[in-house]
Amino acid sequence: MPVPVRRSLADSAEADAIADDAASGDEARRGAAGAAGGVDAATPAGAAQAAPLAGAADALAPRRATEARTSREAGARVERGAPRGRGATQAAPASSAHDLPDTAGAPAAPDVDPFDAAPASPPHAAAWAEFGAAADAGARSAPRATPRGRTADGRAVPAAAQAARAPRAPRAAPPDALPADTPPASAAKPAKRAAKAASKTVSKAAADAAGAQAAPKAVKTADKLAKLGLTRDIDLVLHLPMRYEDETTLTPMRELLPGETAQTEGVVFDNEIAYRPRRQLLVKLRDDDGAELVLRFLNFYGSQVKQMAVGQRLRVRGDVRGGFFGLEIVHPTVKTVDEDAPLPQALTPVYPSTAGVSQAYLRKAIDNALARTPLPELLPPEIARAYLQPLDVPPLADAVRMLHHPGVGADETALIDGTHPAWTRIKFDELLAQQLSLKRAHEERRTRAAPAMPRRARDDGAALSARLHAALPFALTAAQERVVAEIAHDLTQPHPMQRLLQGDVGSGKTVVAALAAAQAIDAGYQAALMAPTEILAEQHARKLRGWLEPLGVSVAWLAGSLKAKDKRAALEAAALGTAQLVIGTHAMIQDTVEFARLGLVIVDEQHRFGVEQRLALRAKAANAADGAAGFQPHQLMMSATPIPRTLAMTYYADLDVSTIDELPPGRTPILTRLVSDARRDEVIGRVREAALAGRQVYWVCPLIEESETLQLQTAVETYETLAAALPELKVGLVHGRLAPAEKAAVMDAFSRNDVQLLVATTVIEVGVDVPNASLMVIEHAERFGLAQLHQLRGRVGRGTAASVCVLMYSGPLSIAGRARLKTMRETTDGFEIARRDLEIRGPGEFLGARQSGAAMLRFADLENDGWLIEPARDAAARLIAAHPEVVAQHLARWLGAREQYLKA
Repeated sequence: MPVPVRRSLADSAEADAIADDAASGDEARRGAAGAAGGVDAATPAGAAQAAPLAGAADALAPRRATEARTSREAGARVERGAPRGRGATQAAPASSAHDLPDTAGAPAAPDVDPFDAAPASPPHAAAWAEFGAAADAGARSAPRATPRGRTADGRAVPAAAQAARAPRAPRAAPPDALPADTPPASAAKPAKRAAKAASKTVSKAAADAAGAQAAPKAVKTADKLAKLGLTRDIDLVLHLPMRYEDETTLTPMRELLPGETAQTEGVVFDNEIAYRPRRQLLVKLRDDDGAELVLRFLNFYGSQVKQMAVGQRLRVRGDVRGGFFGLEIVHPTVKTVDEDAPLPQALTPVYPSTAGVSQAYLRKAIDNALARTPLPELLPPEIARAYLQPLDVPPLADAVRMLHHPGVGADETALIDGTHPAWTRIKFDELLAQQLSLKRAHEERRTRAAPAMPRRARDDGAALSARLHAALPFALTAAQERVVAEIAHDLTQPHPMQRLLQGDVGSGKTVVAALAAAQAIDAGYQAALMAPTEILAEQHARKLRGWLEPLGVSVAWLAGSLKAKDKRAALEAAALGTAQLVIGTHAMIQDTVEFARLGLVIVDEQHRFGVEQRLALRAKAANAADGAAGFQPHQLMMSATPIPRTLAMTYYADLDVSTIDELPPGRTPILTRLVSDARRDEVIGRVREAALAGRQVYWVCPLIEESETLQLQTAVETYETLAAALPELKVGLVHGRLAPAEKAAVMDAFSRNDVQLLVATTVIEVGVDVPNASLMVIEHAERFGLAQLHQLRGRVGRGTAASVCVLMYSGPLSIAGRARLKTMRETTDGFEIARRDLEIRGPGEFLGARQSGAAMLRFADLENDGWLIEPARDAAARLIAAHPEVVAQHLARWLGAREQYLKA
């Protein structure tokens, strides 16, 4: 059994890695702003803990008093969290993913058509701006003297501790003092005894306190590693490098070039703390050829000044740049070496990390885990021959060791771009684990109980589903009929349905959900429909009530904005079973909501709900199936974001997927125009013409992610501007800050054509259905994602009138922004848009909460490694059928606790 990381890191790797940090000079890197992690200054724990009681030894000799003052000052520095070294700043917090520069953000030349121009390279930022910002974090002053009777952090010493203090030894008597004036020798003995006892008490207290502090530090480090998903030895072994540093060669200082990353070696001939203009450490090196190099540290520890003393030989690595005194490296990696110190024989791995965990610590912990953890081949010989041999990949143990410690002759390009055979082995095993987990989840669901809901004949006049079908004012498309049959068959089974219904915007998913709910109600069960926004949920409620209430079905509406009386009535109807269909928002998963016989759960826009939320709604049916053990309701998830085939085969392989791939007849295609913001007046003129012709218009305000308040302000300003420019039109405004009742009133007025122009934020993204609306204007369309643009565009084109969507943009456009707008102009096919969106943004846009908390693919990339999916699927099917014991071992190795994210 693997040794838990928490124990091993606390006991063995902790001390080794800290020692390595000091030896390699990683302390400098941790102190620098923007470094991988900020690590506390390492001072003796005993000194820090003994500082508050150090005054008890003041009665001893002056030497001991001096030591106590030094201890108090050191403790004060530690307790304030300041690094050793006056003025050193704390490490800057790690940047979030949103702070990283967008490599696809190169602006196009403003005088060229942005949809034909080649991308321009982004300018390089001035290096001094970065370093100045880091240094401006503020320097700490030297610690002040600690007053008597106070601890290092200014608190009063407890009375018991002060009572233990011995009086100061009296001064020696002058030579001419009378005998009566000279204190007898025996008078000093009680003071010495008291001081000695106090000293022992202080030492024991300091030791106990130091031991108490050591454990929290170990726990803290383990918690940080847990954020990286590193809780077991095997997790560390499979925590693979994201890149490598070549420390196998030295570059002579004369051959260094600005802009390159290099490693060189020399002897310190000058070391000074300068103030030009801020406090910084300047270390000057000279190599054997007489060439010189400056090392600049804007944040540093006192130990570094000693480490880089004059005469020391240093091996340094970093980014070379031009400076005031010639070439320099700012905050390099520093190691003290002997003149004949050998170079590493392998590339140095750089691992994904988090704040507070240094690379040296990770390397030591991973090496220890590698030494402790065997990696036997799990795949049976026939599976390995069929799937691994054609890939020409090494055994897993060899692949892992190659990636952690590639030799000097390794193909560095293949290691970095992921095409090395060792990476291919890792990716195949990971995809195999994912397929095994998804397929096993699919099989496990078939062992649970669910209500069997027989499908009644279409000509059965008493059946609700038949009456609903006959009452619909339109005919279903062939795609809708096919999907209805697939869902109806699943509902007849005694195990829970887990089906994803995907269809393009306006393809008619709601009526399919209504027919599924009718089948559940026919069988004597309740159905629940949960939508992510109140606007969408209310739209569903209005439409489903119009279809079902005339047929005698009781529909309850449950949302957070309901008045207390209405909410109580809805809760009572759901709990008693008098409400056959309950429609609502997140309010449905509150503890106060209970169902009498919940048999079908429908989740619209499922990717916008978290795993826990979907599980919570499903759990409402735990006691609703006549006490059946392991009962689970049928679940239908709907999405208007079509899922590309590669995602359907990987992240959604555990679901049955139904697709509505045709639009209802009579829908006119939407024409999409790209218009520069400079032509705003022309667009307003088009809005006037459309409204006066009897059509209605949406004007969507720009998406401002940084501030909901700013987005609201923009919406209000746009509303006022358009109302002033179009006085002959009735203009409405809807945004997320409106009370639900106000929002509903505005939407109702727009649906009745009392409002011709609706200014809105993205709250209208889904669910709004006004057939008379034929023109949509989206401001700053370059700020929206493809899926969101497609959803917004789907609010028009729902009637028979020709519809237009105007995408207004302002330059310069990023490469990704330009690609998104070109896609919107070229196609209205949701599946093609989804495929291109996957290329532009990766799978995160589609996965939503299924991926949150535990990304299931860390190494395989669906775009580049899609060719590995089919063999992984086939191998998974054979393993589940013939080798169930291997399935459990492979999943434990690769997924561990992350498998839970597949169960919703």
